[in-house]
Amino acid sequence: MKELWVPLSGAIAQQRKVETIANNVANVNTPGFKKDDITFKEYLTTLDKGYQDIDLPRQEWAPEDFYRSYGAEHAKVKVDASFVDFTQGQLSPTGNNLDIGLRGKGFLEVQTPNGIRYTRRGILSIRNDGTLITDQGFPVLARSNDPKAPAEGRQIVLPTAARNVAITLQGDIFADNQPVAKINISEFNDIHALRKEGGSLFINKDLNNLKAETKTSVHQGFVEQSNVNAVSEMSELIKAHRHFEAIQNVIKTYDQVSQKGVNEIGKF
Repeated sequence: MKELWVPLSGAIAQQRKVETIANNVANVNTPGFKKDDITFKEYLTTLDKGYQDIDLPRQEWAPEDFYRSYGAEHAKVKVDASFVDFTQGQLSPTGNNLDIGLRGKGFLEVQTPNGIRYTRRGILSIRNDGTLITDQGFPVLARSNDPKAPAEGRQIVLPTAARNVAITLQGDIFADNQPVAKINISEFNDIHALRKEGGSLFINKDLNNLKAETKTSVHQGFVEQSNVNAVSEMSELIKAHRHFEAIQNVIKTYDQVSQKGVNEIGKF
């Protein structure tokens, strides 16, 4: 019953796809969330051996002919990789002049306990000491001419007595018409080199991946919504569930055949 591993590998791969889609659906209302997707890798023995090696007898079949698998029991499918879909999400007004929505391929640079991270989640507020932070409590960093400048010296601090905060499309911050800092918006040569951390943070491990100039615009009073299409994802979720159930039925059939074989042999 070595062939059982063929549908079993498919079931494991489909289960991973169901989990990925379910996570996308769960974050359909999460601001700045970028949906995940996965790719599959399939191994077929015929691709190694060649179709010419699969010979079917041209005469009347003997019982042993039905046991020729030609290595088919070694076929399998598995999840090859996962990737993030970075398509633009819709910008929605919030009524909060500290919120910012990004239009383009850029990311906010923030300081976390684990180091510098990048996010599209622009729900911002001001801490008691005037530091501009995200809704997760991470300080937003200002732009610097030195990409290796320490994050501690680039935190954006607004005057605590400021009554009016304005943010331009280029990310310049003004408090009561006085310039304070410029939000660092980072773009990357290879955006797919970023690695997701949690639901809205990304890691960039190579400073050479940073672009010198950015074209992303900053929209004050807006927040980018999740790029998950709920209808499309639910359709894919139903399809994946049906595939998983079909594979389960195949596995059950193999199990029934095995049990029947054992029972029949035991009668002799």
